[in-house]
Amino acid sequence: MSDRPLAGRVALVTGGSRGLGAGISRRLAADGAAVALSYRRDREAAAEVVEEIRGRGGVAHGYCAPVDDVDAVMEMVAAVRLDIGPPDIVVSNAGIASRGLSVKDADPAEFHRLMNVHAFAPARLLQSLLPDMRRAGRSDVVLISSVATDGYPAMSAPYTMAKAALEALGHTLAREEREYGVRVNIVAPGLLDTPMGEKLVRAVRTDQTLQDLHSSYPFGRVCQPEDVANVVAFLCSPLNGYMTGQRITVDGGGHAPPLA
Repeated sequence: MSDRPLAGRVALVTGGSRGLGAGISRRLAADGAAVALSYRRDREAAAEVVEEIRGRGGVAHGYCAPVDDVDAVMEMVAAVRLDIGPPDIVVSNAGIASRGLSVKDADPAEFHRLMNVHAFAPARLLQSLLPDMRRAGRSDVVLISSVATDGYPAMSAPYTMAKAALEALGHTLAREEREYGVRVNIVAPGLLDTPMGEKLVRAVRTDQTLQDLHSSYPFGRVCQPEDVANVVAFLCSPLNGYMTGQRITVDGGGHAPPLA
């Protein structure tokens, strides 16, 4: 297989400027895809990823388009088509955390906010992109979920409900779109060594940092963004010719304490 198996393809990565999204953007670009990455606020981080990709000979553009801002997303879709062409790879990675309250105490607005970002926004985005993706012959959708939907831990209902809805979208879409050559798969990481992962650890274990947990996790380390990005790249590559509607867990083979 070519060392640039995604050459000629266009990838849109939501939340692609930091953490896991930045890792996915870099990996898809390294494999030859032209990358459009969206971000909510951090223009500087997005510019850094874009310049890094371009510095390595790749094609990348950044777009300020919070996924729950319908007008901004539609403007981004139009701009991406003009700048680098219609996406035939879509990675729905943008996400937000919940506040860790019980169902009894959670603000109803938080349920709506997380459902909008994690489930409704990806559905709207894909509705706008699927006509082009069907025409491409080979297209890929990868939805980034979480191992939280395996165990449904307490104090997480807004988040796990939203991720479960995202997975339902993925499984349904896979059945609807396979006749058009669109593969739809779900990737569910465990705790990640990212700024968001660090915030989660500090919220749950105030006496520890994420770095303190490496030795207690499988293979002696917490999952890295590159571990997940490699799976995403495989799913979008010619090596994946026959997988769709699958949920792949990337957590070292099992949840480790104390955040399982």
